[in-house]
Amino acid sequence: MKALCRDCFWTGDGAPRRCPACFSPRVAAHAELDRLAIAHLDCDAFYASVEKRDRPELRDLPVIVGGGKRGVVTTCCYIARISGVRSAMPMFKALKLCPEAVVIKPDFSKYRAESARILGRLSHLTPLVQPLSLDEAWMDLSGTERLNGGFPALVLAKAQAEIERESGLTVSIGVAPNKFLAKIASDLDKPRGFSIIGAAEAKTFLAGRPASILPGVGPAFVRALEQAGLRTVGDLARADPRMLVDRFGAYGLRLSQLAQGQDSRAVDPDQQRKAISAETTFEEDLTELEPLCDKLWPLCERVAKQARAAGAAGRVATLKLRTADFRIVTRRRTLAVPTQTARTLFQVARELLAPELRGGAYRLIGAGLSDFIDAGDAGSDLFAGDERRTLKGEQAIDALRAKFGAGAVVSGRALKGS
Repeated sequence: MKALCRDCFWTGDGAPRRCPACFSPRVAAHAELDRLAIAHLDCDAFYASVEKRDRPELRDLPVIVGGGKRGVVTTCCYIARISGVRSAMPMFKALKLCPEAVVIKPDFSKYRAESARILGRLSHLTPLVQPLSLDEAWMDLSGTERLNGGFPALVLAKAQAEIERESGLTVSIGVAPNKFLAKIASDLDKPRGFSIIGAAEAKTFLAGRPASILPGVGPAFVRALEQAGLRTVGDLARADPRMLVDRFGAYGLRLSQLAQGQDSRAVDPDQQRKAISAETTFEEDLTELEPLCDKLWPLCERVAKQARAAGAAGRVATLKLRTADFRIVTRRRTLAVPTQTARTLFQVARELLAPELRGGAYRLIGAGLSDFIDAGDAGSDLFAGDERRTLKGEQAIDALRAKFGAGAVVSGRALKGS
């Protein structure tokens, strides 16, 4: 058993309750501590923590970052969570649970700057840093012992302390033999957590936990698994992989592997983002096609602009709706030609939207692109002539707006092509 003090960074053998050097109780001990190199870093209540740091008078108050009485909670501090507030919760419900909360509109430019600061610190430890979002990232520190002057867990504990000291923000870290287990570990002891899951204990550790902890297993999938008698990760681990594939397709095999604690994915700093999306919540529910399309078009412009900036073309278009009773409706279509234009995304999203208007009311609409390829490859498609012409027009608009400002060209609904 190897032990590490997270305050003075003493290392030794055994599992002492307190550090023998500084008497701190913050001692991490594990049989595989000095052999594990995959880590997941997660900033603690990131947006709310940034706001509290910048406004010290909010330190002891519940803080919710979100927008508008009809919006949702983007994130909240741990004080607000004690009252039951959670991310993605409708704002009216959050304020009912925690009426004394201070609500702050998100400032993403500030959050992006802090994210760059933290991730930049990680890049000094290893080139293998894979961000998942502004507030979390995977790292692979394999083979960095000589460079960093210690085994990965020790180096990470020092980095955790330095991030808190330099930025005033806290992070939690999970260390494990693979990405899946590292991400689970980082959530075990928040805030300021430092948790280890080893290969030898992984299957036992996971067995009694609900299947919903597995990536890709949302509420609808949970119901499907329950209908098959699969409620826990252990149930999936014991199930015949062939049965899982028969019932759930290719992802059934993935579920079987994860349930065993296995994950062969490498930490890939160059991994292309899987989706670009934008959404908006309305002040009043909408029920008719044209008013909904008026909201949809600028979202398509925003998504397409991001895709063009990334040099990516999406092969799958997505429409997202939230009903008046907060039910999420998602519709997708694979495109004949990959796109990075607002017009194509809008046309497809509009076609997906029309069948959903059967008297229901909607409070949110969103649009997205996914399954990206390099944009240079999309232009070689024999049937991409119209798409190329549309792209040239939208690129021209990008250039004019970049030169003269966002309001210089108002594309209007004429570009929607219908």
